[in-house]
Amino acid sequence: MESMVKVSGTDEVWAEDTRGAGTPLVLLHPGVGDSSLWDGILPGLAARHRVIRYDVRGYGRSPAPTARYSPVADLAAVLDHFGARRAVLAGSSMGGSAALSLAVADPGRVAGLALFVPGVTGYEGLEPAGFVQELERLATAGDTEGIVALGLGIWGRAGTDGDPHAAAALRAALRGWFTNHPHQVPDAPVFDRLGEVAAPTVLALGELDQPEVVRCNEEMAARIPGCRLVRLAGSDHFPTLRRPEAVAGLIEELAARVG
Repeated sequence: MESMVKVSGTDEVWAEDTRGAGTPLVLLHPGVGDSSLWDGILPGLAARHRVIRYDVRGYGRSPAPTARYSPVADLAAVLDHFGARRAVLAGSSMGGSAALSLAVADPGRVAGLALFVPGVTGYEGLEPAGFVQELERLATAGDTEGIVALGLGIWGRAGTDGDPHAAAALRAALRGWFTNHPHQVPDAPVFDRLGEVAAPTVLALGELDQPEVVRCNEEMAARIPGCRLVRLAGSDHFPTLRRPEAVAGLIEELAARVG
């Protein structure tokens, strides 16, 4: 079932709920794409679980924001809309950051965390040197394909032959990059509070990912109590494209673990 979910004021996000019994799985997309990056593994998960996913404001089928917003507040609003008092959160990159923010802010709502190349608030040094300046130069020149190439060079190192699927994901994400910036309010810093995470957690990093992200993910896994760290060979910042079977398997294992 697809629907538009009111998150705050008049702003809405597109969401999908496959319905069903049991603790729902919530799929949270990265900033390098929208919720369609879960398309390859959604049918298999939905055959056994209730699955919820949504597009962050400005991404995919969600309108651009018109007011200030917090990613974790929007996540909570989506869960409330679907009556999901407690859920297993599977978050990639930006989505992983939102999942961790909720796990620290309201731990009773999070049954488990499956984190893939996750970000986290309160960690400095993830931007490659010169990235912002080059992004601004390309944006000023209106060079969309240059921005896509820049992103693939940083986050899509496992791609070959033009990497059409990752390129399409990045191209579609650009609207969110440029419309959300004036409106998004950063969630509270979480990196120094990762020791408070109580939910069972698996964290999968991509061995070919941006080195700064790999280092951050290793430090995150060391701080989260009982976290299982998995290294995805042949994967970069697009694990659902590079290693969909492994991603699905890790989510299933976690779901079975938390019941």
